[in-house]
Amino acid sequence: MQTSIDPDEVAKFEAMAAEWWDPAGKFKPLHMMNPCRLEFINAQIAEKFGRDITKPLPFQGLRILDIGCGGGLLSEPMARLGAEIIGADASKGTLPVARIHAEQMGLTIDYRHASAEELGAAGEKFDVVLNMEVVEHVAQPLEYLTSCQALLKSGGLMLTSTINRNPKSYMVAIVGAEQIMRWLPKGTHEFDKFITPSELETMIGQAGLQVTGQTGFVFNPFGWSWSLSNRDLSVNYAIAAVKP
Repeated sequence: MQTSIDPDEVAKFEAMAAEWWDPAGKFKPLHMMNPCRLEFINAQIAEKFGRDITKPLPFQGLRILDIGCGGGLLSEPMARLGAEIIGADASKGTLPVARIHAEQMGLTIDYRHASAEELGAAGEKFDVVLNMEVVEHVAQPLEYLTSCQALLKSGGLMLTSTINRNPKSYMVAIVGAEQIMRWLPKGTHEFDKFITPSELETMIGQAGLQVTGQTGFVFNPFGWSWSLSNRDLSVNYAIAAVKP
Protein backbone atom coordinates (compact mmCIF):
# COMPACT_ATOMS: atom_id res chain seq x y z
CA MET A 1 0.00 0.00 0.00
CA GLN A 2 1.29 3.46 -0.93
CA THR A 3 1.66 5.66 2.15
CA SER A 4 2.83 9.19 2.97
CA ILE A 5 5.47 7.81 5.36
CA ASP A 6 9.02 9.09 4.84
CA PRO A 7 11.40 6.20 5.75
CA ASP A 8 14.26 8.59 6.55
CA GLU A 9 12.09 10.46 9.05
CA VAL A 10 10.97 7.19 10.66
CA ALA A 11 14.60 6.14 11.07
CA LYS A 12 15.38 9.32 13.02
CA PHE A 13 12.76 8.52 15.63
CA GLU A 14 13.58 4.80 15.71
CA ALA A 15 17.06 5.78 16.86
CA MET A 16 15.63 7.75 19.80
CA ALA A 17 12.83 5.35 20.79
CA ALA A 18 14.16 4.33 24.21
CA GLU A 19 14.27 7.95 25.39
CA TRP A 20 10.59 8.85 24.95
CA TRP A 21 9.81 8.96 28.69
CA ASP A 22 13.05 10.59 29.80
CA PRO A 23 12.15 14.26 30.45
CA ALA A 24 15.84 15.19 30.22
CA GLY A 25 16.49 13.09 27.10
CA LYS A 26 16.16 13.68 23.38
CA PHE A 27 12.41 14.39 23.68
CA LYS A 28 12.89 17.08 26.32
CA PRO A 29 11.26 19.75 24.07
CA LEU A 30 8.05 17.70 23.82
CA HIS A 31 7.98 17.09 27.58
CA MET A 32 8.37 20.81 28.16
CA MET A 33 5.65 21.69 25.64
CA ASN A 34 3.25 18.89 26.59
CA PRO A 35 1.22 20.80 29.25
CA CYS A 36 0.64 23.56 26.71
CA ARG A 37 -0.34 21.07 24.00
CA LEU A 38 -2.74 19.33 26.39
CA GLU A 39 -4.33 22.62 27.41
CA PHE A 40 -5.08 23.30 23.74
CA ILE A 41 -6.26 19.75 22.98
CA ASN A 42 -8.49 19.45 26.05
CA ALA A 43 -10.14 22.82 25.44
CA GLN A 44 -10.82 22.06 21.76
CA ILE A 45 -12.31 18.62 22.44
CA ALA A 46 -14.38 19.85 25.39
CA GLU A 47 -15.82 22.73 23.35
CA LYS A 48 -16.55 20.64 20.26
CA PHE A 49 -18.27 17.78 22.11
CA GLY A 50 -19.76 19.72 25.02
CA ARG A 51 -17.68 18.07 27.73
CA ASP A 52 -16.86 19.44 31.20
CA ILE A 53 -13.12 18.91 31.65
CA THR A 54 -13.43 19.32 35.43
CA LYS A 55 -15.59 16.20 35.78
CA PRO A 56 -14.25 12.63 36.02
CA LEU A 57 -13.61 10.92 32.67
CA PRO A 58 -14.92 13.82 30.56
CA PHE A 59 -13.91 12.22 27.25
CA GLN A 60 -15.66 8.91 27.93
CA GLY A 61 -17.44 7.68 24.80
CA LEU A 62 -15.06 9.46 22.41
CA ARG A 63 -12.83 7.46 20.09
CA ILE A 64 -9.53 9.31 19.62
CA LEU A 65 -6.62 8.56 17.28
CA ASP A 66 -3.16 9.79 18.24
CA ILE A 67 -1.40 9.52 14.88
CA GLY A 68 2.38 9.57 15.17
CA CYS A 69 1.91 8.74 18.84
CA GLY A 70 5.56 8.06 19.63
CA GLY A 71 5.95 6.94 23.23
CA GLY A 72 2.44 8.02 24.16
CA LEU A 73 2.94 11.50 25.63
CA LEU A 74 -0.54 12.48 24.40
CA SER A 75 -2.18 9.05 24.32
CA GLU A 76 -1.79 8.50 28.06
CA PRO A 77 -3.49 11.77 29.15
CA MET A 78 -6.37 11.06 26.74
CA ALA A 79 -6.79 7.60 28.27
CA ARG A 80 -6.84 9.11 31.77
CA LEU A 81 -9.66 11.41 30.64
CA GLY A 82 -11.76 8.40 29.64
CA ALA A 83 -11.30 8.29 25.88
CA GLU A 84 -10.96 5.11 23.85
CA ILE A 85 -7.50 5.88 22.50
CA ILE A 86 -5.68 4.32 19.57
CA GLY A 87 -2.03 5.30 19.19
CA ALA A 88 -0.53 4.68 15.77
CA ASP A 89 3.06 5.18 14.69
CA ALA A 90 5.21 4.33 11.68
CA SER A 91 8.17 3.65 13.97
CA LYS A 92 7.89 0.01 15.01
CA GLY A 93 10.63 0.35 17.62
CA THR A 94 8.76 3.07 19.48
CA LEU A 95 5.66 1.02 20.25
CA PRO A 96 7.12 -1.44 22.80
CA VAL A 97 8.26 1.58 24.83
CA ALA A 98 4.76 3.04 24.66
CA ARG A 99 3.07 -0.26 25.57
CA ILE A 100 5.34 -0.94 28.55
CA HIS A 101 4.89 2.56 29.95
CA ALA A 102 1.09 2.43 29.57
CA GLU A 103 1.03 -0.93 31.35
CA GLN A 104 3.14 0.49 34.17
CA MET A 105 0.66 3.36 34.49
CA GLY A 106 -2.33 1.00 34.53
CA LEU A 107 -3.73 2.41 31.29
CA THR A 108 -5.46 0.60 28.42
CA ILE A 109 -4.23 1.98 25.09
CA ASP A 110 -4.41 0.26 21.71
CA TYR A 111 -1.01 0.92 20.15
CA ARG A 112 -0.60 -0.06 16.50
CA HIS A 113 2.23 -0.05 13.97
CA ALA A 114 0.21 1.53 11.17
CA SER A 115 0.00 4.50 8.84
CA ALA A 116 -3.02 6.74 8.34
CA GLU A 117 -3.60 5.07 5.00
CA GLU A 118 -3.56 1.59 6.54
CA LEU A 119 -6.02 2.61 9.24
CA GLY A 120 -8.31 4.02 6.58
CA ALA A 121 -8.12 0.83 4.52
CA ALA A 122 -9.19 -1.07 7.64
CA GLY A 123 -12.32 1.08 7.91
CA GLU A 124 -11.36 2.83 11.15
CA LYS A 125 -13.32 5.96 12.16
CA PHE A 126 -12.68 8.41 14.99
CA ASP A 127 -14.33 11.34 16.72
CA VAL A 128 -10.95 13.08 17.08
CA VAL A 129 -7.63 12.81 15.27
CA LEU A 130 -4.63 14.23 17.12
CA ASN A 131 -2.12 15.10 14.42
CA MET A 132 0.57 16.74 16.52
CA GLU A 133 4.09 17.41 15.24
CA VAL A 134 3.76 14.90 12.41
CA VAL A 135 2.94 16.70 9.15
CA GLU A 136 6.44 18.22 8.88
CA HIS A 137 7.88 14.70 8.83
CA VAL A 138 5.80 13.10 6.04
CA ALA A 139 6.67 12.79 2.37
CA GLN A 140 3.42 14.22 0.96
CA PRO A 141 1.61 16.52 3.43
CA LEU A 142 -1.59 16.99 1.40
CA GLU A 143 -2.02 13.28 0.74
CA TYR A 144 -1.32 12.57 4.41
CA LEU A 145 -3.87 15.14 5.62
CA THR A 146 -6.44 13.75 3.20
CA SER A 147 -5.89 10.26 4.64
CA CYS A 148 -6.38 11.68 8.15
CA GLN A 149 -9.58 13.40 7.08
CA ALA A 150 -10.93 10.07 5.84
CA LEU A 151 -10.44 8.65 9.36
CA LEU A 152 -12.84 11.17 10.92
CA LYS A 153 -16.49 10.57 11.54
CA SER A 154 -18.88 13.19 10.17
CA GLY A 155 -18.58 16.19 12.47
CA GLY A 156 -15.24 14.92 13.80
CA LEU A 157 -12.36 17.11 14.94
CA MET A 158 -8.75 17.13 13.77
CA LEU A 159 -6.05 19.02 15.64
CA THR A 160 -2.84 19.56 13.67
CA SER A 161 0.32 21.17 15.01
CA THR A 162 3.60 21.86 13.26
CA ILE A 163 6.38 24.45 12.87
CA ASN A 164 6.14 27.65 10.85
CA ARG A 165 8.71 28.36 8.12
CA ASN A 166 10.50 31.67 8.58
CA PRO A 167 13.88 32.96 9.85
CA LYS A 168 12.70 32.96 13.48
CA SER A 169 11.54 29.33 13.37
CA TYR A 170 14.87 28.33 11.81
CA MET A 171 16.77 30.02 14.61
CA VAL A 172 14.55 28.58 17.35
CA ALA A 173 13.80 25.04 16.13
CA ILE A 174 17.05 24.20 14.37
CA VAL A 175 19.86 26.50 15.54
CA GLY A 176 18.54 26.83 19.11
CA ALA A 177 17.02 23.41 19.83
CA GLU A 178 19.40 21.23 17.80
CA GLN A 179 22.71 23.08 17.56
CA ILE A 180 22.97 25.24 20.69
CA MET A 181 20.80 23.64 23.40
CA ARG A 182 21.21 20.15 21.84
CA TRP A 183 17.71 19.20 22.99
CA LEU A 184 17.34 17.24 19.74
CA PRO A 185 19.87 15.43 17.54
CA LYS A 186 21.06 17.49 14.58
CA GLY A 187 18.93 16.80 11.54
CA THR A 188 15.73 16.02 13.46
CA HIS A 189 14.01 18.83 11.56
CA GLU A 190 14.42 19.99 7.97
CA PHE A 191 13.66 23.66 7.39
CA ASP A 192 12.26 23.03 3.90
CA LYS A 193 9.60 20.76 5.44
CA PHE A 194 8.31 23.43 7.82
CA ILE A 195 4.84 24.69 6.85
CA THR A 196 3.39 28.18 7.19
CA PRO A 197 -0.07 28.58 8.76
CA SER A 198 -1.56 29.75 5.45
CA GLU A 199 -0.11 26.73 3.63
CA LEU A 200 -1.41 24.33 6.26
CA GLU A 201 -4.84 25.96 6.31
CA THR A 202 -5.03 25.65 2.52
CA MET A 203 -4.04 21.98 2.57
CA ILE A 204 -6.51 21.19 5.35
CA GLY A 205 -9.25 22.80 3.26
CA GLN A 206 -8.16 20.85 0.18
CA ALA A 207 -8.30 17.68 2.27
CA GLY A 208 -12.00 18.30 2.92
CA LEU A 209 -12.02 19.90 6.38
CA GLN A 210 -13.22 23.28 7.65
CA VAL A 211 -10.70 25.26 9.70
CA THR A 212 -12.20 26.57 12.94
CA GLY A 213 -9.20 28.22 14.58
CA GLN A 214 -5.45 28.72 14.94
CA THR A 215 -3.35 28.83 18.12
CA GLY A 216 0.32 29.48 18.75
CA PHE A 217 2.53 27.61 21.21
CA VAL A 218 4.99 30.20 22.52
CA PHE A 219 8.18 29.49 24.46
CA ASN A 220 9.33 32.02 27.05
CA PRO A 221 13.12 31.60 27.46
CA PHE A 222 13.12 33.79 30.57
CA GLY A 223 10.38 31.89 32.40
CA TRP A 224 11.43 28.61 30.72
CA SER A 225 7.77 27.91 30.02
CA TRP A 226 5.25 27.49 27.20
CA SER A 227 1.93 29.28 26.76
CA LEU A 228 -0.90 29.52 24.23
CA SER A 229 -1.31 32.59 22.03
CA ASN A 230 -4.04 33.64 19.62
CA ARG A 231 -1.63 35.98 17.82
CA ASP A 232 1.88 34.54 17.84
CA LEU A 233 2.10 31.69 15.31
CA SER A 234 5.70 32.50 14.42
CA VAL A 235 7.24 29.15 15.45
CA ASN A 236 5.04 26.37 16.89
CA TYR A 237 1.33 26.51 16.14
CA ALA A 238 -1.79 24.39 15.79
CA ILE A 239 -4.90 24.45 13.64
CA ALA A 240 -8.29 23.04 14.60
CA ALA A 241 -10.57 21.74 11.84
CA VAL A 242 -13.82 19.81 11.59
CA LYS A 243 -15.26 17.40 9.06
CA PRO A 244 -18.59 18.67 7.68
